[in-house]
Amino acid sequence: MSTERKPLSFGVIQGLSMSGMVTGIWAHPDNQSGDFLTLDYWTKLGRKLEEGGIDFLFLADQFAYPLKNGTMAARAVEDAVSFPMGDPLVVLSAIAGATSRLGLVATISTMTEPPPHVARRLSTLDSLSGGRIGWNIVTGANQASTTRLFGTAVRPHAERYAIADDFLELTLKLWEGCWEDDAVVYNKVDRIYADPAKVHEIKHEGPYFRSEGALPVPPSPQRTPLLFQAGTSASGRRFAAKYAEAVFIPGSHPEKAVADIAAIRTLAQEEFGRDADSIKFVCGALFITADTAEEARRRREEMAGYSTLESAKLEYEYHTGIQLTDADMDKPIPGGRQTAQEASKSLAEKYASGKGAEQQPQTIGEMLEHLRRNGPTGLGFVGTPEQIAAEVEEFVDRTGVDGFLIEPFVTPGTYDEFVDRIMPALRKRGLAKTAYESSTLREHLFGDGNVTLPESHVGASFRPGAN
Repeated sequence: MSTERKPLSFGVIQGLSMSGMVTGIWAHPDNQSGDFLTLDYWTKLGRKLEEGGIDFLFLADQFAYPLKNGTMAARAVEDAVSFPMGDPLVVLSAIAGATSRLGLVATISTMTEPPPHVARRLSTLDSLSGGRIGWNIVTGANQASTTRLFGTAVRPHAERYAIADDFLELTLKLWEGCWEDDAVVYNKVDRIYADPAKVHEIKHEGPYFRSEGALPVPPSPQRTPLLFQAGTSASGRRFAAKYAEAVFIPGSHPEKAVADIAAIRTLAQEEFGRDADSIKFVCGALFITADTAEEARRRREEMAGYSTLESAKLEYEYHTGIQLTDADMDKPIPGGRQTAQEASKSLAEKYASGKGAEQQPQTIGEMLEHLRRNGPTGLGFVGTPEQIAAEVEEFVDRTGVDGFLIEPFVTPGTYDEFVDRIMPALRKRGLAKTAYESSTLREHLFGDGNVTLPESHVGASFRPGAN
């Protein structure tokens, strides 16, 4: 066991929905996710996570939902498979008022609304929360249903990342380039709110977005919210290397995690001049504990029993665009290149390439059983709190990851157990902080004093006088 190490970062993933990471778990008698449209559900969760020293609550989001034969899948409605889903920013505003340290991360697509709208909303919420906001940048996968809903065209994978690149450049210009640090004077005697010489209009003419003007809200404590991103395709790696400060990577195959981390850090340094340590890497994982390892395994089996192969099949089709209707369960897994709707390639490539779980499924049937039991990420820690802490330490030493995104089985039970039982065991090994050391989200991940984007980030180049 290591005697000294830097504590890990811990976040919690939820959606404004009934769904967990494993389909069907909403039906568990102890699961309260059916209250997802009540304010008390979220404020209680936020307070509990803050009491436990969790760094951030991450809210997933999507307009998409599974289709079958071109229309809404009945099974998705019946079993709450990636459906329904509410707006995360609305509930994050409420949680911000109920907490004072917990970081709050919203998922927003670069395909569904214009950059100035996103820039203003996130900047406003960052101010209201005291600098605790993060943005999980997604590029609009699962387009089959969203293009129908918005009346737009399907965009190829590479083009979606090109749009996201243009989107990020514009939002960074708005956050970093419009208001100088001392622009706000707030002088009632002389009737000067802000110095006009220190508030600037930006001009942007990109391949997808054009803008000329100033962001109409003063800078927030972080200026730019902490930037999160997931996606380990070639385009995803490049995007992460250029913009992301925290990257979510799959951890079910440690060697793949090591390769992803090395590739993104190398790109960040060599192509974008960034400090290698300016990007954190976080793995999603399931945590199930009990007084004995046997009881923890029994609970694991009980929870897996709520998911069905039918719902796992629907989830796979939804995330990949690969249709498995009437597919022979003994046939090899389809290749990741066969995505029909330019959906997220990560899940398809994970199973097709042999880069998923260590005991890689070989047939469609084995793949669906693995997905049914484990959800899309597949990394799980099951045992007593002490056993889990030891396994976490071994995994971190093996991969070099900087933290974990805790995935739910039963809500709020999963998080209660993590905070009350697993966190103390992690702290004994120096794997978790004993208390918050700062107030902003960026400081939670990068240390006290690191409130705004570092100078090596491309966003810093848009600051007045930077060039």
